[in-house]
Amino acid sequence: MALMSDSERPFVEAVARLALCNPFLPERVDAERDALGPDFVSAGNVWHARADERPESPNLGAINERAKTLAQTLRGRLVSGTGAGPDELRLYEDLVLYLLYTEYDDDFHQVIEDRTGATARISFSSRFLRDVRFYLDVPGAKDLAVHDPAHLFALGFQIRRAFHFTFRNILGASLPAARLRAAVWQSIFTHDIHRYRRSLYRCMGDVATLIVGPSGTGKELVAQAIGLARYIPFDPGKQAFVRDFSKSFFPLNLSALPTTLIESELFGHKRGAFTGAVQDRQGRLDLCPAAGTVFLDEIAEVDAAIQVKLLRVLQARTFQRLGDAEERRFTGKIIAATNRDLGSEMGAGRFREDLYYRLCSDVIETPALERQLRDSPDELSHLLLFLASRIAGEEEAQALSDQAGRWIVRHLGQDYRWPGNVRELEQCVRNIMIRGEYRPAGHASATPGDSLIQGVLSGSMSADAVLRSYCTLVYAQTTSYQETARRLGLDRRTVRQKVDADLLRRLRAEVGEPGRGR
Repeated sequence: MALMSDSERPFVEAVARLALCNPFLPERVDAERDALGPDFVSAGNVWHARADERPESPNLGAINERAKTLAQTLRGRLVSGTGAGPDELRLYEDLVLYLLYTEYDDDFHQVIEDRTGATARISFSSRFLRDVRFYLDVPGAKDLAVHDPAHLFALGFQIRRAFHFTFRNILGASLPAARLRAAVWQSIFTHDIHRYRRSLYRCMGDVATLIVGPSGTGKELVAQAIGLARYIPFDPGKQAFVRDFSKSFFPLNLSALPTTLIESELFGHKRGAFTGAVQDRQGRLDLCPAAGTVFLDEIAEVDAAIQVKLLRVLQARTFQRLGDAEERRFTGKIIAATNRDLGSEMGAGRFREDLYYRLCSDVIETPALERQLRDSPDELSHLLLFLASRIAGEEEAQALSDQAGRWIVRHLGQDYRWPGNVRELEQCVRNIMIRGEYRPAGHASATPGDSLIQGVLSGSMSADAVLRSYCTLVYAQTTSYQETARRLGLDRRTVRQKVDADLLRRLRAEVGEPGRGR
């Protein structure tokens, strides 16, 4: 007799795929659809953060309930002596792991929110470890693989952190943003989470990650998502993790420091190593634990001497403090980032090829905002709402987002390229919140008349928007609702209703005439 019936097996196979898949790829949606069949609820392929709701697939509740019931049923069959082949046992194990991580999802999330992942006792860990033994240490099922419950608990917490920081740090509903989240997930777990769970979790710190992309595209946020989601062992005796994940990320902006200070900040120094070195100092490489990450921003800015020292860290995992001959060992992970074209930098002799080939084992590219908006024009309104929520709080988010959106459309236009990317968009929202406007450096703003003509010709303005702009332009010249109505052949009350106060203030500021209508 088989462990699973013909109707049960397809569901278990789909859940096993869910347990192993990259949650930011469409394969997650395919697995949910296969698990639920006609009960599947479509909610789009891109899982992304929203300012107004907690992320939740509408299908997960139904899948989780059925997975729990079926896991208990299958365990009962194993206990009663029902035989199972290796393939069925692997499916059962994946079903159980999926169930465990979803059952304890809220508990893991609370640890992240409370920042209690270090010395604090994790009270629910005893229940988790007991559940592991219940489902995977089954009397009579001698062919089930042996699993270390503490390792599975550590992996569950890592998976929850990886989702949390990837989801929260990397915004956007566009496909380029979705692909970036998927790339970050692979950087943490590789494309084969089975292999990662078996052995790769021990050695991923040896793999350097290189993040490339334009300025303002969130390269440090990507690095932080990876760095804060490293594997951290769990001590079941103390019921605590051996390290605090929140203190495991060590960023250093190399372009902001002179060479001597870079060496001191990165490698540390001995007392007397240079003028002002009055005591020994640990550098980032010393402070970073085995589960930690050193992030080197603007890696292309450092001179050749430091590049040589970094190459040694990546090759031999050793370094020396300034003024000290003692060899020290680096046990953490290196993530580097740059907005420069390293191919051109190497061709010009400014960046060492051997250093590049030590960094390029895992390359992630952050997309420009213009590329995201080109893929999904509605993305701008989503990003504005999310940024407004961060800047002004949920109470003012919608109003500020709407205000910023109107200002951008009127004064920058739909085709503005956002050279400063998301960082510029965030500062645009701040400017509009404080001053009611945003003036990009070097951007020649179109006149209101130009904007009206461009909007009409491109077909990007509604008839109501055209009428509002036209009424406001004429009213700004006449300063009279009655005269504006006569010129446009409209009712005076209609003109009064259509004049746009924001646009009118801008027009008056440009010509220096306060004006007052009648």
